[in-house]
This record gives sequence, structure tokens and C-alpha cells, in this order.
Amino acid sequence: MKRTYQPSKKKRQTTCGFRKRMKTAAGQKIVNRRRRQGRRRLTIA
Repeated sequence: MKRTYQPSKKKRQTTCGFRKRMKTAAGQKIVNRRRRQGRRRLTIA
């Protein structure tokens, strides 16, 4: 059986990347929330 996590850097960037997050209002909320929390990494880099 194939496992659920099949890592791919490209796929990860396009789904969870910074530019994708900033496109939507909800994504911007996520980034701002992480900024407030003081996270070192806002999105995967």
C-alpha cells in the first residue's frame, strides 16, 4: 500500500508556500497569526 505522504518540494511550495498564502484573505490571516506568535518561519521556505 502506498503511504499518504509522498514528499515533493514543488507541490509543497504551491500548496503551502508564502505566495499562495498571501493570495487569499484566509492565508493572510494565517501568516499574520504566525507573525503575532513570533514564529521564525511563517511558511515553509
